[in-house]
Amino acid sequence: EHFEFTVRTLERLGISAVIIEDKKGLKRNSLLGTDVFQMQDSIEDFSKKISAGKKSQITSEFMIIARIESLILGAGIDDAIKRAKEFIKAGADGIMIHSKEKDPKEILDFCKKYRDFEKDIPLIAVPSSYNSVTEDKLKENGVNIVIYANQLLRAAYPAMMNAAKSILKNKRSLELDENLLSIKDILELIPGTR
Repeated sequence: EHFEFTVRTLERLGISAVIIEDKKGLKRNSLLGTDVFQMQDSIEDFSKKISAGKKSQITSEFMIIARIESLILGAGIDDAIKRAKEFIKAGADGIMIHSKEKDPKEILDFCKKYRDFEKDIPLIAVPSSYNSVTEDKLKENGVNIVIYANQLLRAAYPAMMNAAKSILKNKRSLELDENLLSIKDILELIPGTR
């Protein structure tokens, strides 16, 4: 019932899609894999969740995307494919596949098998770990959407640390000027500040 309420709330806020992962319990970063306890939901229960979310939608445009954690949790490609088929039957508007492997082979193998049975439902990839693969290669293998989930945040933090170190070292911020966005430019990003 929480998910049904969430779907309606997201729609009212103008959000066009939600991605839900097929795990149970408290949210743990998927890239931790089996290093922390994570439990995948049963196909049946997760399918019910997708169906309930679809039935609670206000508009037909809102998308529920099923994120499959089989590769992360070591359950393998066959399990991931089985889940994809069942989640689509339950109403999923897209399938997101995730992997913690550095080599993109596992993801590309999944993509090929997925496209053997499904031509229309969008396929989403998140190359956080397997970042050597290009968008073109993912697209060639049937991926429709590529999400760079954490790269901008991971780039911002070292820049902020370097700025703080420079200020501490120089006891002023002048040395940072060439690396900073102007105040005028930053204010233009925020509606109503001009």
